[in-house]
Amino acid sequence: QVQVVESGGGSVEAGGSRRLSCVVSGGAFSTYAMGWFRQSPGEERKWVSRITRSGGGTYYADSVKGRFTVSRDNAKNTLYLEMSALKPEDTAVYYCACDASPGGVYADAGTYDYWGQGTQVTVSS
Repeated sequence: QVQVVESGGGSVEAGGSRRLSCVVSGGAFSTYAMGWFRQSPGEERKWVSRITRSGGGTYYADSVKGRFTVSRDNAKNTLYLEMSALKPEDTAVYYCACDASPGGVYADAGTYDYWGQGTQVTVSS
């Protein structure tokens, strides 16, 4: 059974930085493309970023491009999201997700097979 666990959330002031981590166990992490999504209260879950299996390809939503960096360490079965220049509108629960069969629309939550429980990030102005 694949388990996905995010960590690193918390409160930060606007303009600050935060690094999220996601550890995947029970599966073949290096064979999964990985994504980050976020969800604010009353809103649908939105795609933030995606990284290919090798880490050689990275993709970002326009809202975070230039401020967020996704990376992975396949030896540690860990995905990261380095967030900088944070804004109050970045406040959300952040989710890590595994795409076990790449080929779908990577910004679509339905493309992903395994999800974590999420970690809250709160950015204060």
